[in-house]
Amino acid sequence: MNIYVGNVSYTVSEDELKDLFATYGTVSSVALIKDKMTGQMRGFGFVEMPNDAEAQAAIQALNGKDFKGRNLAVNAARPREERSGGGGGGRYGGGGGGRGGDKRGSSYGRRNSW
Repeated sequence: MNIYVGNVSYTVSEDELKDLFATYGTVSSVALIKDKMTGQMRGFGFVEMPNDAEAQAAIQALNGKDFKGRNLAVNAARPREERSGGGGGGRYGGGGGGRGGDKRGSSYGRRNSW
């Protein structure tokens, strides 16, 4: 079972999180999510436990528990939603209106005929 772990202190390592969950059963993987640009921890991660009963025990025991000064938010991870490329509107879609009325006055572009 994949477990979401939120509100994780920025100082926590993957090994520390693995050790915390290992007290409830076998941990197959731990991933702390980092910002792609800065490399800084984002404050959440995922723990994979192959045995569902052990995973449920860990969720029950650790949700709301203080770990390194922060109360963890622990629950079963939801499946990742598929993302479509782009999103909202497209690159060249929408946009404002063309040339519609000339706002520079009626004499723009005309030659004086004196």
